[in-house]
Amino acid sequence: MELHSEFEKQAIVHAAKRPWVPSPAAGVNRRMLDRIGDEVARATTIVRFDAGSVFDPHTHGGGEEFLVLEGVFQDEHGDYPAGTYIRNPPTSRHTPRSDDGCTILVKLWQFDPEDRTFVVQDGRHIEAFPDPVREGVEVRPLFKDQCETVRLENWQSGHPVSIGHPDGAEYFVVRGSFDYEGETFNTHSWLRLPPGKESLALPGTKGAEIWLKTGHLIYAKAPA
Repeated sequence: MELHSEFEKQAIVHAAKRPWVPSPAAGVNRRMLDRIGDEVARATTIVRFDAGSVFDPHTHGGGEEFLVLEGVFQDEHGDYPAGTYIRNPPTSRHTPRSDDGCTILVKLWQFDPEDRTFVVQDGRHIEAFPDPVREGVEVRPLFKDQCETVRLENWQSGHPVSIGHPDGAEYFVVRGSFDYEGETFNTHSWLRLPPGKESLALPGTKGAEIWLKTGHLIYAKAPA
């Protein structure tokens, strides 16, 4: 399966308007944003766990990162409430579940194959700091290495925000909204800009909280 697999092109998904599609696990449904592959895939997906649902134990051959959007995600390593950012590197293993239900934004097979660093960040308790070059933007860093940067940003209403990156960028609306090229991006909308494209976004009247990942698209590869 290929979905928005041409990384040199812009991609947009207003996920809240899309139906939920069942996964192989009972009670676990998803909305696909991009994908190369079938069940083993390089993928960006919104995944919803119904209360009491459990995914089979599995190993992440290509690594997994996710942000908990709603509810509490659980596995044998802990309970992770909304706002938590997790990186499970290649070769890691777990058994995902949610006793009361949860929704996550998850990315698979987008790691350096040699990466073995686990990351758990509670984004709710990371101090935000003003962006030094973009007025009305506050930043909460989640992860950074030689290939990519992941962070949460708060965009204040009334301040146009410069977006884009020389190596490409992805923007996901956690809450609030913004306008871009004549479209409104509401909660759970996703925008992928190709390397080199730069533009402006206008936050909505209540501002926007954005999950943002930059620098990674030039390294994008599907699982072998």
